Amino acid sequence: MNKKSVRYTSLAIAISAALSSANAFSAEPTKEKKEALEVIEVTARKTVENIQKVPVALTSVSASDLAEAGISVITEIQRYSPNTTLQTSRGTNSTLTAFIRGVGQQDPLWGYEPGVGIYIDDVYMARPQGAVLDLLDVSRIEVLRGPQGTLYGKNTIGGAIKYVTNEMSGDKEFNIEGTLGSYNQTDIKVTGQMPLIEDKLYVGFGHADLSRDGFGEFVIAPTGQDKENYNKDLSATRLTLEYHATDDLFFRLAWDKTVDDSNAKGGHRLLPSLIDTNPAATNIYDSNTNMPTWNSVELEGISFMARYDINNNTSIKYIGSSRESYSETNIDFDNTATDIFDVPAIYDDENSSHELQLSHTGDDYTVVGGLFMSDATSCGHYDAILGHLGRVFGASSFTREVTGCNNSDSVAAYAQGSYNISDKLSLTVGARYTTEEKTAFVNNTVHWGEHYPESGWTDGYVRPADLPETMTLGMDTNGDDVLDSAKSADWSRFTPRIGVEYQADAKTMYFASYSQGFKSGTFNPRAEGNEEAADPEVVDSIEFGMKKDWNDVLRTNITVFSIDHKDRQYIVLADTDDATSIPQYLANAAESKVQGIEAEVTFAATEELTFDVALGYLDAELTQAENIATELVGLASTPDYTLNLSANYLMDTDVGYFILSGSYYMRDEYVLYEETDYLSQDAYGLLNLSLNWESLNGDWYGAIHLKNITDEEYLVGGYTFVGKDDDGNWTPGTGFDQTLIGYYGDPSTAHITIGYRF
Repeated sequence: MNKKSVRYTSLAIAISAALSSANAFSAEPTKEKKEALEVIEVTARKTVENIQKVPVALTSVSASDLAEAGISVITEIQRYSPNTTLQTSRGTNSTLTAFIRGVGQQDPLWGYEPGVGIYIDDVYMARPQGAVLDLLDVSRIEVLRGPQGTLYGKNTIGGAIKYVTNEMSGDKEFNIEGTLGSYNQTDIKVTGQMPLIEDKLYVGFGHADLSRDGFGEFVIAPTGQDKENYNKDLSATRLTLEYHATDDLFFRLAWDKTVDDSNAKGGHRLLPSLIDTNPAATNIYDSNTNMPTWNSVELEGISFMARYDINNNTSIKYIGSSRESYSETNIDFDNTATDIFDVPAIYDDENSSHELQLSHTGDDYTVVGGLFMSDATSCGHYDAILGHLGRVFGASSFTREVTGCNNSDSVAAYAQGSYNISDKLSLTVGARYTTEEKTAFVNNTVHWGEHYPESGWTDGYVRPADLPETMTLGMDTNGDDVLDSAKSADWSRFTPRIGVEYQADAKTMYFASYSQGFKSGTFNPRAEGNEEAADPEVVDSIEFGMKKDWNDVLRTNITVFSIDHKDRQYIVLADTDDATSIPQYLANAAESKVQGIEAEVTFAATEELTFDVALGYLDAELTQAENIATELVGLASTPDYTLNLSANYLMDTDVGYFILSGSYYMRDEYVLYEETDYLSQDAYGLLNLSLNWESLNGDWYGAIHLKNITDEEYLVGGYTFVGKDDDGNWTPGTGFDQTLIGYYGDPSTAHITIGYRF
């Protein structure tokens, strides 16, 4: 919920790392004290509705909420939404790990489908790479919990996260903002708009440079390499063109490009190395590496939207997009100065989508329907350099090289309608039919020696000489790039939704629903030979909820739910008795059953003071398939409890408007991987405090944000290449070392922002 009393423009505008159709422009500032709970409009069901009338477990976070809390990236949204996890994946800076109610995608390798869909103005982001977005001046962010298999398709079995931006005002506007903060944070953002043809054609622009030193450093690194660890170095540019052809016809064209040159992340060793004799880094944000520390992510996209209001009750909309991303990264799995287990990698993604949507409102009903098509290709190339293993056999090194591509063509038709049976009782019925075909191939080669994806990869330090001999795993051909085979498979699924809603009075609604979500089958991008695709995942969900406003000062939205998640896809080892085993395959290894409750409460204590609570509880049971030997221990990145307590206080003074806000966010203990409890995080809490100011005429604004005030240390990712014997003693894993690595959330930071708009 978290809707506050002041509706003024964003105090912390940042450029998106991958926005395809975003808006750089803010509404005119308005300031008013709260005399009643705010009416919040959302588009969760692809039509504008009051959130209190939408029979879906839904959190909406407005632009002013983001500004007041100093939220700058998508991962910080998790604290507003119960039973939600949004974290940066392991050794990357921009890949998103997302779970809602225990459903998501643990492994972000190419070709894998996310379990939580990310949408930017209804444009679907097909891959988790590049999905850790720096937030722009959005109207709101909506988090839809539970499968959204009717309106949002096959890859929203956990839920959907929607960025919603405003259309331009048409006025000439300009905004410049600077932020200084901990670790030499220096951010500059410039956004604006101007009319080209009055009341008809507008252009918007935006550019940002966002930089920060690392929270730690690479204590040992190759000569000439930048030693910053957990740093930030990002720039982005965007242009938007909007055309109001008539009162009923609207067009938007948007282009964006982002370059993220933040260093690759080094992790923290939780066990001593058996091979490298150098002292391990002691600070959790420090690391060691023998790899290059540079990292590069480039994202570029274009989108087009056309909307035609046929009449007051009927509209038709087309949304098309094309996006591509290219990443070169260095992941040191062992985090030592020795090449025990190093992975230089390239990821290359292209995807396009088209959606045609029709919405209609009648006297007693509403209906939304459409067609959706997407074409996505994900390719990758990584070299697993196992230097110690090679030297055991008398070579300079040993490299397992994997390359491959996965193409996915998807077509879906959907419709959902609500019919008012009476003044109080309504029925919602929806369905989506999805068909998808995937084609994948993988090259799997082994080199005696050290190999990198491209020549010149390690410029800046001397790399060992490669040996010329090569061999292939399980194949009868030779060469550096050997095509195993191209495999194809297709799947189709009908996913229904049915629900009933009872409007007891103007401020009280009860609802119950059954819905199903579908995530397509997929191939293993690490396969060593001819491997069949894993089957699709399916989620069945039942929800019961109440949304109620009490006396205009108290709002309580409560949902009780049960989900059944079948055929969960996992990478499992071919030999589970040997942690050093390289062979692995993709399997439908488990199913889970989850029951839980979510409560979101807003209390407007006075005209100036508002309290918010977001509470989630899960009771999960994970059952593995009988033919899978891999032991599963629990739902990844999914604590039993999440709790956010926040308060906002408005002060109207002679020098402007102040908002003092504070929050405490708590997560219960959780495991990082479902296959092992070697990496687990104890319960922790984050304390944040912010003071926002806006001048009386609204042109100047500023803010001070203190985050993680108590400097909590908490895991958000890691790697587990280690095992245990029958006595519980650690045993070596891949690379013949006991590699147990942790990546951590941000430490305590302080930020000050000042901006001017006209």
